[in-house]
Formats: sequence, C-alpha cells, structure tokens
Amino acid sequence: MKQLHPIMFAGTGSDVGKSIVAAAFCRIFKQDGYQPAPFKAQNMALNSYATPEGLEIGRAQAVQAEAAGIACHTDMNPLLLKPQSDHTSQVVLNGKPIGNKDAYDYWRKGSSEIDYRKEVCNAFDRLAKRYNPIVMEGAGSIAEINLKDRDLVNMSMARHAKADVILVGDIDRGGVFASVYGSIMLQSPEDRKLIKGIIINKFRGDMRLFDEGRKMLEEICGVPVLGVIPYYKDIYIEEEDSVSLEKKHRQLAEGKVNVAVVLLRHISNYTDFDTLERDPRVNLFYTNNTSDIQQADIIILPGTKSTLDDLLELRRNGCAQAIQRAHREGKMVIGICGGYQMLGESIEDPEGIEGDIARLPGLGLLPIHTTMGKTKTTQQVSFQFEGQECQGYEIHQGNSDTDQPIMQTDHCIGTYIHGFLDNAPVIEYILREKGKMKSEKSTVAFSYAAFKNEQYDKLAAHVRKHVDMERIYQILTSND
Repeated sequence: MKQLHPIMFAGTGSDVGKSIVAAAFCRIFKQDGYQPAPFKAQNMALNSYATPEGLEIGRAQAVQAEAAGIACHTDMNPLLLKPQSDHTSQVVLNGKPIGNKDAYDYWRKGSSEIDYRKEVCNAFDRLAKRYNPIVMEGAGSIAEINLKDRDLVNMSMARHAKADVILVGDIDRGGVFASVYGSIMLQSPEDRKLIKGIIINKFRGDMRLFDEGRKMLEEICGVPVLGVIPYYKDIYIEEEDSVSLEKKHRQLAEGKVNVAVVLLRHISNYTDFDTLERDPRVNLFYTNNTSDIQQADIIILPGTKSTLDDLLELRRNGCAQAIQRAHREGKMVIGICGGYQMLGESIEDPEGIEGDIARLPGLGLLPIHTTMGKTKTTQQVSFQFEGQECQGYEIHQGNSDTDQPIMQTDHCIGTYIHGFLDNAPVIEYILREKGKMKSEKSTVAFSYAAFKNEQYDKLAAHVRKHVDMERIYQILTSND
C-alpha cells in the first residue's frame, strides 16, 4: 500500500464531531487495506480506558483504535487531563498519573520540569513508524490564538507530523460560515497552508440547500469543501464528552424496566451504560431527581473523578437518602467504581488525594471501607458471573478492604469493573432479579463486540457516502 500522509481532523470548536469523524476514517482506511492508528496528543476527558498493558488513555482514542481494528496504546494519547474541579486536573502522561495541576500553572509557559511537547512528539514518532496512516484528532478550536504558543495538540502537532489538516465545522449549532472562515484566517500563513480541506458536519434537511453555501465557503476560504455529512440517529458510537448526557434526561416509562443512573457532577466512564441503554426491555435515563430515583426499578451509582465531593453533594441534594430508601423498599442498587466506594461504610482521604474532604460516611449498603491513596489501579480483567466468563477493565484511585472484584448482597451489587454491564450474563441477571419483565429473556445472545463492529461499518459507510474520498486520497499522496 502507498504511504499516506498523516491526516488531522481539527475543529472550529468543541463538540463539532472530530472524534466521530476520526473514528470513521480509521475504519475507512482499514476497509481500504491500510493499517491506520489514531492519535490525539492531549485529551481532556473523564472518560478513560485501560490499555492491555494496564495503562490509561482517553476513551475516544480507544474507540478509534477499535474502529481501526488494533489494540489501543498510550502512544495514541500520550497526555490525558482528567478534570477534578473547575480549576484542577489530574495529569496522566504516557498512561500513568503524575500528579494534579492547576489550569493556570499547566498552561503557563515554563511552569513544568516536564517537556510535554517532546513527550507527545516522541509518542507520535513511535506510532508513525508502525502504522499508515496516522489519523490525528485536534482539540477544541484551532483558533484559540491566546494559547497558540503553548499548543500541543492542534496546529503545532500538525506541523511536527507534516499532516494534512481537515477542518471540521458543525452546521447544526449555527454560524458555520463565520466559524470556518475565522478559524482559517486566524492561522499564520505557515499553518494556513496545512489546511487542505473542510468538512461540514451534522447537516439536517435537504442537502441541495447547501450547494450554494458550499461554493461560497470554497471561494472565501480558498480551501475545498470535501464533504457535508448529514446528522444521523441510527448509528451508535460511544461518546467522549458528557455534553451528550444532557440529551438523556428521559422520563419514567410504562412497560419497561426503568434504570436511573444518578447524575453526578464529576461523572466518568458513562459509556458503562451504553449496552444496557440499548436493550429494548430497558428505559435508562440520567437524573438527580429524588422522586425519579425512588420510582426507578434499578438505580446505578456510576464512576466519578471526585468521589468524596460527589458523595457530599448526594447528601446535600437528597439523592443519598433517596437511594437508601429505594434500597430498603427492595429496589436494586448497583455501584460501579466510585459508585461502589460510595455504597460502602466510609471513604477516607488522609493524604488529600482528592481535595480537602478527609472522611465521609458512605451510604452503608455494602460492608466495605475505602481509603484513597496515590497509587492508581489500571488493568483489563476477566471475571466469572453466573458461571460465564466476562470481560471488563479497572481504573480507580483508592483501595477497599476486600479482595472481591464484585460484591453482592440481596439486592445490591458493587464492583470496580468498568464494562461490567457490557456482559450479557450480568444484564440478564439484573433484569431477571429486579426488572418488571421477569418472565422475558432475550431470545438472542447479544454480542457487544459484534454490535460495535457493525456500528463502525455503518459509520464508515455514512461518511464515505458524503465525502470525496478520491480527493482525500489525492491530498494524502500529493507532493505539495
């Protein structure tokens, strides 16, 4: 196969669809016989994943690697920032946490002994020796000119990689002409030359209505529009950002098993519930409404980046008491990772790992005590459930005084295992035990891996149909 230039999908802003477009191209290049790999120099997200080596990367790059048909690796996302508050983040470098950083200190030039630019460039160089092409993703907007000299992930990374940049604009939010034109014009002449095309994303309505707009964009920007991708509703790809959760505040539904995921301020790894959400027997929604929690059939306390802070908020807003009452009434309660810790007797943080809260009583539904520590557990795991082999992964701070990966009482389950609910034996068990449809069982064994593969193929077909792949291949092989 020909050697292709690296390709970067940069954005006019956050949540314009860069991650999904990058995943689509990872699958398209794989289908076309190449060996692609994803790369995002710096990611800020609470959704993370454990690599086969037991190291941590952003979930979006794990999804993109899956679309490319390869195992994920820390070189695909060498720098991960996990927000802990409005001003601080845990810094994960090459898969390992190296401490917490205040946002101002992190972005201030010369504030760190670590050369982050060198680290991310080295990771890219290692990856580029093994795969063809590298499918790169930018972060936020490429037009944040006040941060340009400290940029690690957008145009500075494109320069290092000698990448062809495709600018992605979101037409659904409005102002796409201004955002695309402004993003290009605010670049230096050197960086402007790297932008080889524009993709308009999330189009709704009759595509013919944008024909004139497409021509106008090309004229004013001097860059070809390589595609207009319509909004889709029937393709399911794991979301990176919690922005998507705002669309999932559904109401209780008759005739289905109502599953309430407690909406925490620092919720993480919410992709844990994607499989359960798609089960036709289930109505899954996110809420911190105490009435909804008490009326639900199953209540799930999810993972969190700030366990003690979120536990304190649950006590303030009445959700903790609502969960305890629901449990007393026989409702099933499930805690995953930080949610598992909250269901215990107590959580202690003597070293201030998470912040100023030294100790809080838990909800008392499981007989465990947790102590926060500097060591972070990250690993992929296999476990037995209902006599069947299941898969998942662990990413958590803190240790509980039990060696059980899963703890069960009569109608309460706690586990450190993310992906716990991706396993059919687990889903069948919880729906059988506490669901309203106790007599119904799924007649077809559901394979989440097969489902995800089908979705990547559908996404690739959708994007391929609406972008000029011939032109893109010309760009990626051109000597210009």
